[in-house]
Order: sequence, then structure tokens, then C-alpha cells
Amino acid sequence: MTKADIIESVYEKVGLSKKEANTIVELVFETIKSNLEKGEKVKISRFGNFVVRQKRTRRGRNPQTGSEIEI
Repeated sequence: MTKADIIESVYEKVGLSKKEANTIVELVFETIKSNLEKGEKVKISRFGNFVVRQKRTRRGRNPQTGSEIEI
């Protein structure tokens, strides 16, 4: 499911205009993103938890150039 699919679902089920549905979905995602950027956990009951985890760097390749990079 894509963000566009979520917007379409909100539009159909809630009866808002597509513009209003888009605004609501964007605000929800922006709120989640903003809290994660602050280092906070986001817990949505009966859905899931979001948290930023730090991982060790690893070697990878740039698919366009083939050069090695750290990810």
C-alpha cells in the first residue's frame, strides 16, 4: 500500500475531499517524522511502534557508478 492508496482510502471511507484526505495523511506522517527526528518513540495502539535505531556503517556500492561507499 502506498501513501496515495492511504489517501484514497481515507477519501472513500470518511467522505472528505481528496485534498482534505491528503492534508490529513500528510499531517499524520509529518507528526510521526517530527517526533522520530526528536529522538522520541511513536507508539500507535493496535498498529505498531516506530523508533530510530542507530546501526553500524557497512560497505555498499553505488548502483550508478559501481564505486564503494559507506552506508
